[in-house]
Amino acid sequence: MIGIWGMGGLGKTTAAKAIYNQIHPKFESKSFLADVSDTTSKYGLVHLQKQLISDISDQEFKISTVDKGICLIKEIFSRRKVLVIMDNIDKEEQLDAIAGNHDCFGTGSRIIITTRNKRLLINVDKVYPAQKLNKGEALELFCWHAFGNSWPNEGYLQLSEKVVSYCGGLPLALEVLGSSLFKRTIAWWECQLKKLERIPDGKIIKPLRMSFDGLDDTEKATFLNIACFFIGENKYIVAKLLDVCGFFATIGISILRERCLITVEGENLSMHDLLQEMARIIISEKSPDHPGKWSRLWNHEDVIDVLTNKFGTKEVEGLALHFPYGYFNASFSTEAFSNMKKLRLLRLYNVGLNGEYKHLPKELIWLCWYGCRLKSIPDDFFNQPRLVVLHMQDSKLVQDWEGSKSLHNLKILDLSKSNSLQKSPDFSQVPTLEELILEECISLSEIHPSIGHLKRLSLVNLKSCSNLCSLPRDFYKSKSVETLLLNRCSKFREVHEDIGKMISLRTLEAEQTDIRELPPSIARLKNLTRLSLEGTMSVILPNSLLGLNSLRELNLSSCKLADDAIPNDLGSLISLRVLDLAWNDFHILPSFSGLSKLETLSLDCCFDLLAIPDIPPNVKVKHERIASK
Repeated sequence: MIGIWGMGGLGKTTAAKAIYNQIHPKFESKSFLADVSDTTSKYGLVHLQKQLISDISDQEFKISTVDKGICLIKEIFSRRKVLVIMDNIDKEEQLDAIAGNHDCFGTGSRIIITTRNKRLLINVDKVYPAQKLNKGEALELFCWHAFGNSWPNEGYLQLSEKVVSYCGGLPLALEVLGSSLFKRTIAWWECQLKKLERIPDGKIIKPLRMSFDGLDDTEKATFLNIACFFIGENKYIVAKLLDVCGFFATIGISILRERCLITVEGENLSMHDLLQEMARIIISEKSPDHPGKWSRLWNHEDVIDVLTNKFGTKEVEGLALHFPYGYFNASFSTEAFSNMKKLRLLRLYNVGLNGEYKHLPKELIWLCWYGCRLKSIPDDFFNQPRLVVLHMQDSKLVQDWEGSKSLHNLKILDLSKSNSLQKSPDFSQVPTLEELILEECISLSEIHPSIGHLKRLSLVNLKSCSNLCSLPRDFYKSKSVETLLLNRCSKFREVHEDIGKMISLRTLEAEQTDIRELPPSIARLKNLTRLSLEGTMSVILPNSLLGLNSLRELNLSSCKLADDAIPNDLGSLISLRVLDLAWNDFHILPSFSGLSKLETLSLDCCFDLLAIPDIPPNVKVKHERIASK
């Protein structure tokens, strides 16, 4: 059983036909079941089973139910060597009705399946992903259809390359557009290219849309949101963001990948240009000339028009407007949002808003306002009962808000790079906050004591808050914080003894800080998996680390540690896998023979070290004398 998987228009059916034509003489019994999805939707699975039996046996049998059909197929063909092509399946029951398992057909049989949904191929022997054509192949295929030979006619090369670029290696698009341009003038070609920029060819979009139509409502919403707002962004961040907004995107993104509607390059979301065009057609098709009635607004000119003229309606669910850094002229009235009653996702880059914030929709779940020019968030902003995510990176805020303000559903607050922010807000009425991100807030010197009363807070990112000296004592009593990031907080000096009460803490990074001493209570953090103090000069470590049974990574590089600075019981860290002691001043070290799970030990540039201590076998030791970092 062989699967050929890929997005619509990649040539899966063409490949299956070519394989069938090449190998079918080797089989006495064979059947090509074309467009199984369409056949079953029109006539049902029993009809499909009858077609298979008729093709292979030249006989017709009466089949009353799908189960009886499955039994009959196995009875007739279990000892026959057959070739069966199942083209374009889109549901598991279609595969089950014909070839539910390998026992249905005899030895030497070949079952070839084409589909847009990788999930349906989970039990086949081999899956081949259909590939886009490279530029050379794409140009050649296009030319056969546009000119009847393998190279463009004189004067058409540049135009041909533009069409090929538009098609993005998709064979269907190359064939359709090539045929439509056959024997046309250069002027005609130029006109068609301009038209394609506004209105993609329907013959191309239709097969692409079949995968979208098979999604449920939340999966469709996730696809449209990604197409309009999140191409090129980290899949984990987008999944988390859309999850907290109620779109179940962690599951949805996996399904979209299986159905070839999105791809992931590295960790960033990507999508074929024609799929992105399809998404935008789906959004605009009901009111093509009235952007204010679209569910999502993403096009720069359309958004400006809608906001300037206050054309927005209750249909708008998401809106994004991006002006380049340093652009200060873009400003709109908050009244432009007053009719967008269903607006849930709002993303603004370097955009000013004037007027009363009571006009912002009460359905807002996610507000990303990069480059906000406000010095403080006004009181009338806080009538946002559903707001879950508030991103205000690179803002001009001096303080978030004054006094205690109610944002009862807020889970993520990100004020990164707000260089004028001097103190964090009062969190007393933000009870559901899970992530607090204040990275690179270089003027921040005070964290409000109410942070210690947040019962769901799991991430605190204070990286590069270079004026922050300490955290409130109540913070160290948190039972929920899992990750605390203090890297490059150059004035941060004190870690309170109560840190031992932070029972959920898993990651503590305090690199390049001014911490003078790590309290002995840190050994009570039984769930701590990563501890990094890299570049924290002359820090005094506790005499014992016994109790850090979950610690997997310990980084003490560049701390100027001298003899006896390393605890003698370091060998008791039974889970430790990575130990970095590079760039330190010690002469001797305790035995590490108890570190049974250790994989990597770095002693780079420890110039005074007289001997490498006892370590378990198979540990990768780095001990370069010459500076390599």
